[in-house]
Amino acid sequence: MGKWNVWLHAVLSAMLAGAAWCQAGPGQEHSGVDLEAIDKSANPCNDFYQYACGNWMKNNPIPPDQSRWGRFNELFDRNQAVLRGILEDSEHHQDRSPIDQKIGGFYGSCMDEPVIEQRGTSPLKSEMERIDHVGNLQELTDEVARLQSEQIDVFFSFGSSPDPKDAKMMIADLDQGGLGLPEKDFYFRTDEKSKEIRDKYVAHVAKMFELEGAPADEAAKKAQAVMSIETELAKASLDVTSRRNPQLLVHETPTSDFEQANPDFKFNEFFTDLKAPAFSKLNVSVPDFFKALNGLLTKNSIDDLKTYMAWHYLSGSAALLPKAFVDENFDFYGHTLSGTKQLKPRWKRCVSATDDELGEALGQKFVEKTFGEQGKQRTLEMVHEIEQEMGKDIESLKWMSPETKRQAMIKLHGVMNKIGYPDKWRDYSSVNIVDNDYFGNWYRANEFESARERNKIGKPADRTEWGMTPPTVNAYYNPTENNINFPAGILQPPFYSNSADDAVNYGAVGVVIGHELTHGFDDEGRQFDADGNLRDWWQKSDADQFEKLSKCIVDEYGGFTAVPGVNVNGKLTLGENTADNGGIHLAYYALMDDLAKKSVPVTAKQDGYTQAQQFFLGYAQIWCQNSRPEDARLLAQTDPHSPPQFRVNGVVSNIAQFSQAFGCKVGDKMYPANGKGCRVW
Repeated sequence: MGKWNVWLHAVLSAMLAGAAWCQAGPGQEHSGVDLEAIDKSANPCNDFYQYACGNWMKNNPIPPDQSRWGRFNELFDRNQAVLRGILEDSEHHQDRSPIDQKIGGFYGSCMDEPVIEQRGTSPLKSEMERIDHVGNLQELTDEVARLQSEQIDVFFSFGSSPDPKDAKMMIADLDQGGLGLPEKDFYFRTDEKSKEIRDKYVAHVAKMFELEGAPADEAAKKAQAVMSIETELAKASLDVTSRRNPQLLVHETPTSDFEQANPDFKFNEFFTDLKAPAFSKLNVSVPDFFKALNGLLTKNSIDDLKTYMAWHYLSGSAALLPKAFVDENFDFYGHTLSGTKQLKPRWKRCVSATDDELGEALGQKFVEKTFGEQGKQRTLEMVHEIEQEMGKDIESLKWMSPETKRQAMIKLHGVMNKIGYPDKWRDYSSVNIVDNDYFGNWYRANEFESARERNKIGKPADRTEWGMTPPTVNAYYNPTENNINFPAGILQPPFYSNSADDAVNYGAVGVVIGHELTHGFDDEGRQFDADGNLRDWWQKSDADQFEKLSKCIVDEYGGFTAVPGVNVNGKLTLGENTADNGGIHLAYYALMDDLAKKSVPVTAKQDGYTQAQQFFLGYAQIWCQNSRPEDARLLAQTDPHSPPQFRVNGVVSNIAQFSQAFGCKVGDKMYPANGKGCRVW
């Protein structure tokens, strides 16, 4: 997917591994509304999140190895045990298949801590020596190419992406990159917490260099050099909010013109070193970034540039090294940034690593073991129902002109649905997995994936490919392909259960489906046409009205406080908030149609709740979560999704049917402003 990964609109940011279809662990029955989660001391009309999730939050403290704990994590934790069983069986199976050899060998090498400790830093030696021997910008170009072939994106990133003007073809793509902190603004915020994080980052860099063998004073100087270079790169980078505008990331340029404009880094030799397919044009996502990079390379000494590259190789390798490196890496990225108290057990880290590096091989075994066609078919039926509701919604809009409606319907009818797993599995046969060589296995898998992405340049886009592995508990919309994707991992409780009432299923997975479909028409998705091309198909008056309706959501969510001193970024979260609000309307209408077909009154009760109440509880309860303040702060500054409590309260306060279901009145916090609330779709 290359850089367009930033435009894969997922239901949540974290990629979590999945488990069996409709399989709940011991004591984890999900037959509808989770009655034990409900806090009946709370008023649903004033804080529906507390009402739906209060007892769950009270009874589910955050485990020490987690930065947050919610229903997604609960499912993920349960599912990792399933994946662990698959991997341990593959590792020890007497007559291992080729797939067993790959995933079992990789997992086993990750678990072999004694060998990793024994080898110490020796696996780093050859690459560190290559970096150390760089003597000029020509040699630096060669080393940058080598590191990027291993997915160490020093200075910038390079890969393939759909051509913005012809999304059915792949084009070469250069983008900003090379930072060690989460994003640009971490280098420049002036509040005390941000200054503290920067200081701790510099200390972390120095400590890692010390562990690698540098004297303390030399390591401290190296850390300052790294911070200086990264700050220069950050200064020229776009921030996370700006990067949500696809128009700012599209600058198609002849290769010769780009090379002339950036003479100090030999990009033509870089492309050759990487064995990239020949191309005469490329997309330069952030041209000003590369102008700044050109100056940075001439201004800084070769020694400092080498130190920067060595740091990123060292940091990128930390999880593959002895415990001292793993612990130090966790102390900054896990504890300082996210507030996590303890490192996850080794087996959990190794399960995740295998999914990261050989995801479709592991996913193939996962699907064979767990995935049921019944769930796939029911999900597809629900997708079609919700697509029909979207069509009705578009046709009923009073603010949209007939011509824009016509184009919107063309796009809607062009949406493709992918459910469960790929039609064709990725072939990992060329990846050499060696027992007891975790370091080598990791980088050989990286080299395979890096080459696979580069080799797409100039070829037709493969729209059957997935951007998530089958065990992932997530879903996404891809605007450049105009498709919605639901991996097998998410099609299980609490999102879907054959034993749950339809109302709960529509409130959970139904809203997820509506969420992803709405992404095709949010502030980013609406800029792409039915074929995935970046093309303005809107009448200006309609676009102006869309912006006006969107501003209501920006202002509403921008008024929510994520943690003391940090509000939700209404512009950064606009797309996800639009999708949440649109998705719940579509799923609710689909449920009403379903109830009408079955002659079930909306007031019919189960467990004391009407169909409509069950729907809203089903939605709210997928978002039950506790978060550490550090993690909440980090996500508020970087995540395009709002915190869970606002994904619930913000949404239900914008849909009048919620107030009708729970009897909310004017003056209640969940009652829609002006009786309507904010709504785009």
